Amino acid sequence: MFYGVNNTTNTFEAYMVIAVNTRSLLADSLEGHGNFMYETFQLITKNHPEHQFVFIFDQPHSERYVFEKNVTAVVAGSPVRHPLLWKLWYDVKVPAVLRKYKADVFVSGDGCCSLRTKVPQCLIVHDLAFLHYPAIKKSHQLFYKRYTQKFLDKAASIVTVSQFSKEDIITQYKTTANKIDVVFNGVNEIFQPVSDEDKVATKNTYTDGKEYFIYAGAIHPRKNLINLLKAFSVFKKRQQTNMKLVLTGKLAWKYESFEKDLQSYKYRNDVVMTGYVEETELVKLIGSSYGLVYPSLFEGFGAPVLEAMRCNVPVITSAHSAMQEIAKDAALYADATNYKDMADKMMLLYKDENLRKELIQKGRIVASEYSWDKTAALLWQSIEKAMQ
Repeated sequence: MFYGVNNTTNTFEAYMVIAVNTRSLLADSLEGHGNFMYETFQLITKNHPEHQFVFIFDQPHSERYVFEKNVTAVVAGSPVRHPLLWKLWYDVKVPAVLRKYKADVFVSGDGCCSLRTKVPQCLIVHDLAFLHYPAIKKSHQLFYKRYTQKFLDKAASIVTVSQFSKEDIITQYKTTANKIDVVFNGVNEIFQPVSDEDKVATKNTYTDGKEYFIYAGAIHPRKNLINLLKAFSVFKKRQQTNMKLVLTGKLAWKYESFEKDLQSYKYRNDVVMTGYVEETELVKLIGSSYGLVYPSLFEGFGAPVLEAMRCNVPVITSAHSAMQEIAKDAALYADATNYKDMADKMMLLYKDENLRKELIQKGRIVASEYSWDKTAALLWQSIEKAMQ
């Protein structure tokens, strides 16, 4: 850290070199951790031009991620995709960059940090899904189980995205509460109500003009989509409706079997899988839907819930989860392990138009409480905390 004169106030201010793990800013797509880092650091680098930022990549990067003139991009090594290489990257490559640029703090957004540096670290841990629903490569799961306690102990400050996740970290790893800061996700302002014309066009494109429920997110075992299909079956049998179900998102690692399961599903002709879609198209898909059903078994936050609310779409999601903390009284909650309960909530939303309108109104209010500006400001506070 060094000091200089602020020409506006004629006072001395500290100038920091802030190194950031930007491995998750992938050139082809942004999901989860990557989106969080993208949204927050494009604001932080803009709002703090007095500081220097060193973005550390593990592969060639898109120039769109060099947000401001105060950002220096460094490629440290080759793409890191295996836990053994993760250790090499965090404990050898990263410390070398921190020394070269004389970093004052290192921010890591993927739950891992360096165990071989004395530079203070701000560690972002979105959730502990690897403990509760470990549908990931076994080598990755073993890595997180072995090192997460060490990462949490090493970090000077810890960020997570909900009180739900904070309490989980405290319970599982006995981490001191005041070391953990809750920094809620923001919601991209692109999510807005869709015009009637766009709704008609979207339905014609995807569902032959029919109304539909939508799920948005990765096609992953933890997302509980088998139970959603069972719930949709009960809903279709009881209501005798031409309602469709749209599933939008990428297939997760080794979950191609889900597509095979659909082939024998009774209502397979009423289920539409879009695959990954660009965000502008996702807005239209969510905004044109009758309701979002987000039945995940475990989440640190659950961003699609708020994205739907910003689009004036009512939400059904999982009870006793981070989503209940985030959405408050603006959603219907179902037991994620009970597909009949989920179906009951879908039928309730379908039959009660007044309830649907009430949820939409409440959802607008709740969603307005979240923004990336707030998220970036809170994350900045935790970065400063790491240096105290």
